[in-house]
Amino acid sequence: MRARPTGPYDEVAQASAAVVIECYSTSFGWATRLLAEPVRTHVRCIYALVRVADELVDDVDLAWDRGQRAALLDALEEDTRRALQIGGSPNLVVHAFARTAVEHGIGWDLVGPFFDSMRADLDVAAHDPDSFATYVYGSAEVVGLMCLRVFVGGDQARYEQLAPGARALGAAFQKVNFLRDMADDHGERGRDYFPGVAPGRFDDARRDVLLDDIDADLAAAAAVIPELPPSSRRAVRAAHDLFAALSERLRRTPAAEIATRRVRVPDPVKAVVLARCLVGRR
Repeated sequence: MRARPTGPYDEVAQASAAVVIECYSTSFGWATRLLAEPVRTHVRCIYALVRVADELVDDVDLAWDRGQRAALLDALEEDTRRALQIGGSPNLVVHAFARTAVEHGIGWDLVGPFFDSMRADLDVAAHDPDSFATYVYGSAEVVGLMCLRVFVGGDQARYEQLAPGARALGAAFQKVNFLRDMADDHGERGRDYFPGVAPGRFDDARRDVLLDDIDADLAAAAAVIPELPPSSRRAVRAAHDLFAALSERLRRTPAAEIATRRVRVPDPVKAVVLARCLVGRR
């Protein structure tokens, strides 16, 4: 679609989205800096809405009970649905998202499953294989597809060609996060995402099975990154490589340790990964 002129309210909304990503995500925030404009701004607008919804159901420091969180999520979903219809919202983050979504053809077929997965976090404590696949699709794969809509700028053939890779990358990111955050998800939120896996029944063999699946998703995504437009290629490569580095670190960490603490990639290592992508060595 042709972009409409950006007004002051749009600019304030987009600036709000940028604040969200800078405050909440070091790795993803760094990677997005490699995106060319206006792609960078649009991806930040997508991420901001995703992050706000996630915090409504996840942030244990917010003193809301299950019913209050559900009501807030419902209100955010309804506001987002309405904003996609009319192109704006009094909520700055929703407004920024809607502007991006309307311009790039991001519809409720992608947005709806995302909110369904966020709602599942309020009620599902342990997943079976089917609910896990549904949750990963809605919470992560559709986000990859939303970003891809922006990357290809309306080229439907290219979107369909690259969609499997975008879904694989989103799935890999989410599964790596589940593994990294296993201790906090179980202890603070009472959730076990991987079917049949919890800190008390997690060993090195199971860790390797999970990481083999993650690495297969990363490989599938890596295969299509060279086909992305130049405006997004380096940034997606950087995000891929940052999460691959986390996967490698998790594989070197005993399962008993993963079950008790959050594993992270040190900032100097992240900086090296980003530098390699910046100069085109990866």
